[in-house]
Amino acid sequence: MTSRSSKATARTSSEARAVARTQTLIKGEHGIGTVRKTTLPGGLRIVTETLPSVRSATFGIWAHVGSRDETPALNGATHYLEHLLFKGTRKRSALDISSAIDAVGGEMNAFTAKEYTCYYARVLDTDLPLAVDVVCDMLTGSLIREDDVDVERGAILEEIAMTEDDAGDCVHDLFAHTMFGDNALGRPVLGTVDTVNALTADRIRRFYKKHYDPTHLVVAAAGNVDHNKVVRQVRAAFEKAGAFREPVAAPIAPRDGRRTLRTAGRVELIGRKTEQAHVILGMPGLARTDERRWAMGVLNTALGGGMSSRLFQEVREKRGLAYSVYSYTSGFADCGLFGVYAGCRPSQVHDVLKICRDELDHVAEHGLTDDEIGRAVGQLQGSTVLGLEDTGALMNRIGKSELCWGEQMSVDDMLARIASVTPDDVREVARDVLGRRPSLSVIGPLKDKQASRLHDAVA
Repeated sequence: MTSRSSKATARTSSEARAVARTQTLIKGEHGIGTVRKTTLPGGLRIVTETLPSVRSATFGIWAHVGSRDETPALNGATHYLEHLLFKGTRKRSALDISSAIDAVGGEMNAFTAKEYTCYYARVLDTDLPLAVDVVCDMLTGSLIREDDVDVERGAILEEIAMTEDDAGDCVHDLFAHTMFGDNALGRPVLGTVDTVNALTADRIRRFYKKHYDPTHLVVAAAGNVDHNKVVRQVRAAFEKAGAFREPVAAPIAPRDGRRTLRTAGRVELIGRKTEQAHVILGMPGLARTDERRWAMGVLNTALGGGMSSRLFQEVREKRGLAYSVYSYTSGFADCGLFGVYAGCRPSQVHDVLKICRDELDHVAEHGLTDDEIGRAVGQLQGSTVLGLEDTGALMNRIGKSELCWGEQMSVDDMLARIASVTPDDVREVARDVLGRRPSLSVIGPLKDKQASRLHDAVA
């Protein structure tokens, strides 16, 4: 005999299944490169890209939470939670999780950024159901036990120490703080020794329940995958775990532009006994939704994106002042960064900074040559395609696109957008971005007289 509540549950489940929505977002030729999306009634989005010619598949789950969602007291909680989801569920121990993927020769990992977190597994196409089951189990059934929190605290503190030992890595955290200060974007993703030591299992559990609702998640799979099969497997895993708190719910929207954060002329120095001084000279860049980002990509490539770039030629090839010198951009929902990094002998810091600042000022005022822009367009197109030659990169593209933009763009469309960038577009964005007063972050063994001159680079 079926109870009234069981009938109601069955009816609700049936009604929910009826409103699942599936769309073809990108139609590939002969099905190759076809991107499809299904939104489940509980708010979970599933996107796939099909490549029948490969024998691998990468399955990932993206969470709409990063370090910028943390309060000062919770700094590091997102990354801490990333570690803890590997420590065991109601179905599997930590060893069960790792050994299941190892046994089929797969790879499993995760990463935390300032605005999102991703968990993924790359396996043979025949082992995709296993990857789906394991990763979904981690995301929906984590226990977050007190003992695991205590044990993993030590591993995270070691990770922080490892980062601190690498000045070339640490200087990027310093630059974020220089630009954003004590805002959440300015705090390190890993947290600090003090904040990590202060986090408790109870606070992390509350953080988990708040941010790992299906409406905050995007499932992405790429490779030799069948969209409908992936949807069925994911849906079964989430329903079995009781993860859908509401039978019908809308997915959370991409982050919008809440505020624009800008600073100028700031200098931060950390004195450290290193062989090199590590410097980043930079300024506010563009938000990731800014339509000028394609021109900014061309500008960045021409300035410091390769061996033929201006900065590489001027700093390394002509003068031999640094081994590593490059420029980069970082785009967030409401703001962005542009930076120039160089690692050099402490005695050469001021020469390197002067050359970099002179080049930035010159390009801001006069722009790039047509030859430089044409070369950068070709380089950017080539690197875009070559960077998508494996299923992991494809999974990252479609998952991040759904989470951050709420839309998909084909590779051909991306190449067309890059090709459409004109010299005037690049010159305009150069005037806007490079014309701003820069800020500076430095880690190295600079003496007092050297340190006092750092402000000259941002004057």
